[in-house]
Amino acid sequence: MKSNSSFALYSGEGQTLLHRNMVLPPFSRVERLDDPSLYLADKPLRDAVNVALALGVPLLLTGEPGTGKTQLASSVAYELNLPPPLVFNTKTTSTAKDLFYRYDTLRHFHDVQFRKDDVPAQEYITFEALGLAILLSMKPLEADEFLPESLRGKGPTRSVILIDEIDKAPRDLPNDVLNEIESMAFSVRESGRSFAADIGFRPIIILTSNSEKNLPDAFLRRCVFYHIPFPSPDRLRSIVKRRLEATLNFTSQMLENAISHFEKIRSLPLKKKPATAECLAWLRVLQRLAIDVKNLKPGEAESLVLSYAALAKSKEDIAVLERAAGAVGDYHT
Repeated sequence: MKSNSSFALYSGEGQTLLHRNMVLPPFSRVERLDDPSLYLADKPLRDAVNVALALGVPLLLTGEPGTGKTQLASSVAYELNLPPPLVFNTKTTSTAKDLFYRYDTLRHFHDVQFRKDDVPAQEYITFEALGLAILLSMKPLEADEFLPESLRGKGPTRSVILIDEIDKAPRDLPNDVLNEIESMAFSVRESGRSFAADIGFRPIIILTSNSEKNLPDAFLRRCVFYHIPFPSPDRLRSIVKRRLEATLNFTSQMLENAISHFEKIRSLPLKKKPATAECLAWLRVLQRLAIDVKNLKPGEAESLVLSYAALAKSKEDIAVLERAAGAVGDYHT
């Protein structure tokens, strides 16, 4: 395989960079990938967001992983001049209470045993995304003592809440949290305190689901639903140019060749088809390898196959890509 000194930092042969007269360069983050001002929402998605805003109900998003479900929350917060989203990452063990707060039972028990003074339960409460959003909707005099220092004095304000991958939660969680989401109120059982959002500063809730399991009908009826499809070829080109064109050292034709190649890969019988996020990552790998997928130089065919590690998510899909490499790549070696 052709060696590319800017890419092949790890040799796997026990040779240090010093032995190869190389240095480890600093990692360079592509800020544009996460820039909410560059998010491109199609009209149906924009309409779904506006319907949810008008009704004051959660927006539930489905779609292939990597199609921009999570990033929408940052885009909405940015355009509405709100702070970055408050994020709750759903787990298989999550309960309705976890969306609002966590209570450190073990630490409280330990301190009760070894401290002589009374230990108020509030000291062991940490508020989560929905709880923080409700507190931020309240006046500072009412809420600041419960907020982390970084959020004190920010209210009253509306917030964007991202509840990510809600389909990972136990099936009862969505129904268990219905009343609290509709009323935007909750109680902390351990401290006996209750909190309710100011209706004028009602938080904006965006939920994502990878459709790993069905959500309860009662919950779905209380949401605005939208499925984000994989973008059309023209739209994919627009997204790539918006996000990466300024940072990719590609000619227009090289970029067109790469996107066409990616679309052919998507047409293969893969278990998990790569989506927009994988496309953006793969293009960055191609840049580091300095290859044009349709005009490969001697030795670059293997490098192209190497780049598929950014696209495939299983050994079966890697095998499919390797078998189809000639047909997909139009290699000229």
